[in-house]
Amino acid sequence: MDDRPAPWSAALPPVAGAAVMATGILSIGFHPAGFEVLSLVALWLAAAVWLLLAGAFAALFLSDRRGWEARADTPPALTAVAATSVLGVRFSQLGWGPLAVALLALAAVAWVTLLPTVLRHLGHHMPGGAFLICVATQGLVVVAGTLAPRYGRWLAWAGLVLFVLGLVLYVDALVRFDPHQVVTGAGDQWVAGGSLAISALAGAKLLATGVWTGAAHEALRTTTLVLLGLSLAWCAVLAAAEVARPRPAYDVRRWATVFPVGMTAVACLFSAVPTGVGWLDPLGRVLLWTGAAVWLLTAYGLVRQASMGRPV
Repeated sequence: MDDRPAPWSAALPPVAGAAVMATGILSIGFHPAGFEVLSLVALWLAAAVWLLLAGAFAALFLSDRRGWEARADTPPALTAVAATSVLGVRFSQLGWGPLAVALLALAAVAWVTLLPTVLRHLGHHMPGGAFLICVATQGLVVVAGTLAPRYGRWLAWAGLVLFVLGLVLYVDALVRFDPHQVVTGAGDQWVAGGSLAISALAGAKLLATGVWTGAAHEALRTTTLVLLGLSLAWCAVLAAAEVARPRPAYDVRRWATVFPVGMTAVACLFSAVPTGVGWLDPLGRVLLWTGAAVWLLTAYGLVRQASMGRPV
C-alpha cells in the first residue's frame, strides 16, 4: 500500500479548465463591447489560472503517469484545448499575432493528443462534458478564422474542415448525452448549448475572412445563423430547467455554465456584422452582462467553498 500523499496537482480536476474558458470568453466579449479595462482584467486572470493548470497538468504527468492518463481519457481534459484557444483569440485581438499562433499550435497538439483517446473512452448516458469534443474542435476553428486574414487563406480552409468535423462530433455527443442531465446536471449540462454557440462563432469567424463568396458564402451564413438559433433555444431550455429545479450549491462544473452563457453572447456579438443581422449585437450585450453575473455568482461560490476548507 502506497502511503505517499497525493501530489498537489491531483487536487485540480481537469474540468477546472472551464474557469479559464469562462473568464477568457468574457474578456473576448468585453473588448468589442467597449469595456477594455474589464476585458484586460479578465484576460490576465484567465492567463494566470491557465498557467496554474498547465503547471498542475505537467506536474501530474511527471509524478503520477497513471493518474495523468486516467484524466486524459475523459472529456474534461479537452478543456485544455478550448482554454488555450480562447486565450489565443484574445491575444490576437490585442495584436499579439505570434503569441496567438503559438497558442493555436499548442492547442492543436493537445487536440491531436487528447481527442482520439477521449473518443475511445466515450460511453452512453454521458453528462454535458461529452460536448467538449465539439467545443475543443471548434475552438481551433475560431482561432484559425481570427488569424486567417493576417497569416493566410489556408488557415480558413483548414478551419472549414475542422468546422464540419466539429458538427459531426456534436451529433456524436448529442447521441451519447443523457437528457436527464438537463434537470439533474451539476453545471456542465450547459455545454450542450455552448458547443453550438462556439460552432456559430466559428462559422462567423470563417465568414468574416471573406474567402467564400456566392452560394458557398450563403450556405455558411445560413449554417451559422441556424447554429446560433439552436444555441439560444438550448439556453432557454436550460434556464427554464434551472428555475424548475434549482441547484444553488457550488460545484466546479458550474464554470461550465458560465462559459456557454458567455460564448452565446460572444457568438451574437461577432455574428452581427458577417451575417448582416444587426439585432444580434444588442442581444449579445445583454447576454454578456448575464454571463458576467453568472461568473460573479460562481466565483463567490468558489471563494466560499475555499474559505470553509473544502475542495474547490
